[in-house]
Amino acid sequence: MPSVQTEGSCEPRFRKVREAFEENFASRGEVGAAVALTIDGKSVVDLWGGFADKQRSRPWTRDTIVNVYSTTKGLTAICAHRLIDQGKIDIDAPVAKYWPEFAQAGKDKLPVRFLLSHRAGLPAVRKPLGENALFEWDTMCSALAAQEPWWEPGKKHGYHALTFGYLVGEVIRRVTGKTPGTYFRDEVARPLGLDAHIGLDASHDGRVASMIMSPPPPPGAPNLFAEIAKNPETATAKAFMNPNTMSRPGLVNSREWRAAEIPAGNGHTTARALARVYGALARGGEVDGIRVMSPREVPQCYQEQSFGPDEVLMLSTRFSQGFMMSQPGASLGPSPHAFGHPGAGGSLGFADVDSKVGFGYVMNQMAAGILIDPRATALIDAAYASL
Repeated sequence: MPSVQTEGSCEPRFRKVREAFEENFASRGEVGAAVALTIDGKSVVDLWGGFADKQRSRPWTRDTIVNVYSTTKGLTAICAHRLIDQGKIDIDAPVAKYWPEFAQAGKDKLPVRFLLSHRAGLPAVRKPLGENALFEWDTMCSALAAQEPWWEPGKKHGYHALTFGYLVGEVIRRVTGKTPGTYFRDEVARPLGLDAHIGLDASHDGRVASMIMSPPPPPGAPNLFAEIAKNPETATAKAFMNPNTMSRPGLVNSREWRAAEIPAGNGHTTARALARVYGALARGGEVDGIRVMSPREVPQCYQEQSFGPDEVLMLSTRFSQGFMMSQPGASLGPSPHAFGHPGAGGSLGFADVDSKVGFGYVMNQMAAGILIDPRATALIDAAYASL
């Protein structure tokens, strides 16, 4: 097997992060990955290494980008908070104020905040959807507008794995006239110089790392898809398997997937970009004179809204408005004011306003865990041991 060479920069006091990154390759099954860390807006770690494909024939380079699944949710949430901060979205207003069709099926009073905090009761569509529905924005939004909640909104929470992006994204679109991917590009990515995309142009395909599917969970470990197979009519099953596109082999590496705007799950980016945008939030919403949101909005990103048994994932989850927060066994470091989002397989971005940390980790070898991956945890622990 070809040896793995770590490249990039790492300040001497953060050598433990480099060591943990290299250990991920040596003993935790890493194939290709990158990690980045900013402190008060300054880059202190920017490392990459390994290979961008399963065959280990393409080196992972400085400009390699990769699909980050639900780490995308954090980017979409940042867009929503920017609009809330500007007074363009009222988080306590009914969604139907911005999206009149959403008032169907008793949802006329359902507030925007329930979309962000996974309390809307809309983790899935009950009626069978066409195979390409995932890529058809209007189809998904119309189906969700007509959908009756699976539980009384606000009474419980359950992870809106794919629907989060259409629900929050359609509010963004109705308010701004821009698709969420376009809004993110124009208002966040370009001003900050982020190599981050929700909807990827084909011109970037040559530098996209191929995702490598995870092995099945070991016996005795939580196995979401085994549970789904037992009852395909549950909210959990429908959340991940309706439409059944997600089970299509090779989907995540297809041009169709990359081109679509799926604001809950198909962002393509670098660790550097995640660390920079979260690093801005960690220091009051601004970096290098570019303001993402005002200091008064940032605390809204770490105010707990949902914590406890998750109706969809069948384990405990903890959310603020659009972001995941630390809980036992799934830590974003020692700060009670850390917030961000992981993605299926292992990627992660988060902000810590107490230490002014911005963190990003991306990889292509997926692992079977659901919340914070052990590779990311090793990097987080090393980072805080260095502060």
